[in-house]
Amino acid sequence: MKLAFVGFQHPHMLEMYHHAQILDGVAVVAACEENEGTRQHLMARGDVSITHERFDQMLDAVECDAVAVGDYFARRGSLILQALARGKHVLVDKPVCTSLAEIGQIERICRERGLKLGCMLTMRDSGPIIGLRNLIRSGLIGDVQAISFGGQHPLLPGTRPSWYFEPGKHGGTINDIVIHAVDAIPWITGQPFTVLHAARTWNALAREHPHFRDGGQIMASLGNACGVLGDVSYFMPNSMGYSLPHYWRMTFWGEKGMVETSTTADSILVALDGEPQPRLEPLPEGNPAGYFKAFLAEIAGQSRPDQLTTDVILTATRQALTMQWAADVGAREVGL
Repeated sequence: MKLAFVGFQHPHMLEMYHHAQILDGVAVVAACEENEGTRQHLMARGDVSITHERFDQMLDAVECDAVAVGDYFARRGSLILQALARGKHVLVDKPVCTSLAEIGQIERICRERGLKLGCMLTMRDSGPIIGLRNLIRSGLIGDVQAISFGGQHPLLPGTRPSWYFEPGKHGGTINDIVIHAVDAIPWITGQPFTVLHAARTWNALAREHPHFRDGGQIMASLGNACGVLGDVSYFMPNSMGYSLPHYWRMTFWGEKGMVETSTTADSILVALDGEPQPRLEPLPEGNPAGYFKAFLAEIAGQSRPDQLTTDVILTATRQALTMQWAADVGAREVGL
C-alpha cells in the first residue's frame, strides 16, 4: 500500500510514521506539513522526510492508495474529507474529527465509495487491556454490572502543542480522550454503549486558558444495563507524566467478582467471590501497531471479528462526539 502523510502537529503521528516504515506491505511515498514552524522543526530533527508544504499539491502530484491524517484536531475532518473525495482510504490519529456533521459526511462518503477508515485506537493493542478482555470474555466474573475507568492525562503545559489552548482547535476534552474507552469497553465486554446519562466538562487547572475545559466526566450504560463511570480529565500530576498506576485504570465488577488493571500495570488484579484473597494474573503479549494492521486487513478484505473496522471507528467516534455535545449543552439521557 502506498501511503502519504499529512499533518504532524501531534506527537502520535511520529509513532504512526514509524509503524508505516516497519510494517510489511506499506510504502511511505510522501509527507506534507503545512505549518511552517512544525515543518522546520521536523526537518531540523530529521524525524520525517517532508516532501510537500500543501496538502492539495501532494494529492495532485503523488500516487497513493491511502492518506494518514494528523494535524490539530479541528482540522482533521476537512483533511479526511479531501482525501476521501480523491478516492483514498484514510488512517487517522484519534480523535477522527470534532463535529457530528463531519463524521456524518465521512460515513456517507466511505459508504458510497467503499473506502476504509482506520484510527489509532491503541488500547486494543495493550497487553493489560487484551488480558482484561480475555478474562471477561471467558466468563470469569460473570455478567459485568459496573465499570469505572480513569483516563486522566497530564496537561504538560509548555510541552503539549500550543494549539491545544487556541480556541476552536481542540474540540473538547471528552472527545479527545474518551474515545479510547468508548472503543475498548464494548470490545472487552461484548456490550455496546446505549445511553449517556450525563457528561460534564469544566475549567479546573488550566486557569491561564479559561475557555479550555480540562475536566471531563461521563456516566453511561451498556446494552445489558451495566453502569459506566469515567473520568478523562487533564488532572494527572505533570511531573509524573504517564507513569502512574492510575493511567487508564479500568475496574470491572461482575456477578462473580471483579478485575482491575491499567495500561501501566504489569498484571491484572482478580478478586472472586468465594476465594479468600485477590490474586494477580500475568499479562498476555501486546499487539504493537495492531490498529495499523487492522486497517491493512480491512482494505485487503481480511478483517477478523476482534479487529478495528470502519464501522467500529465510525460508531465510537459518533458516540464520543455525542458525549462531548451533551457536556457542551447540558443534555441528559441521550441515546447512543
